[in-house]
Amino acid sequence: MQTFIAPDGQPRCHWAGAAPEFLNYHDTEWGFPVTDDQRLFEKLSLEGFQSGLSWRTILAKRDNFRNAFAGFDFHAVAAYDDSDIERLLTDTGIVRHRGKIEAVVNNARRAIEMQHTEGSLAAFFWRYEPPSDQLDPPQSVSTSPASAAMSKELKRRGWRFVGPTTAFAFMQAMGLINDHVYGCTTRPEVAASREAFTRP
Repeated sequence: MQTFIAPDGQPRCHWAGAAPEFLNYHDTEWGFPVTDDQRLFEKLSLEGFQSGLSWRTILAKRDNFRNAFAGFDFHAVAAYDDSDIERLLTDTGIVRHRGKIEAVVNNARRAIEMQHTEGSLAAFFWRYEPPSDQLDPPQSVSTSPASAAMSKELKRRGWRFVGPTTAFAFMQAMGLINDHVYGCTTRPEVAASREAFTRP
């Protein structure tokens, strides 16, 4: 997977040059390990909304999504009722897809259950961090055995819009793997962050 030369003269993952807003996201968020449950819930929700769409569409609307879903505080979202869903279906700032909106509300309730059973969402998700010797070359696949296993267990627990591809994109973004390509200037930064990271 090739890199591109960013405006600062340094190489980055090729996709980071596809849109102006991608570079900061690539440099400061994508691949850095996360244990904050609210951020984990937000990302999995946004990956569900991305299904069938581009990440650029979702990233451009991320602040609108945060406003619509109480900052992705899943304790608040779990209390949403039919009137909230109907309200969100009129919100032009987000993706108005009934199934995806209903999935976020459902998943918020499942997230509360997961906190009770696992202690935290982070404790559950980081269980699926694959061993380093089982990783494919960076950005060479869109699913993995680990993402398939995560997806299967989430679905068993009643989560929706959490297929293996969605789970894999979530793992890439939340740092469960370092999928920055070799030669990308951010890859060693993520590697150092993961090295210093305390798993839940």
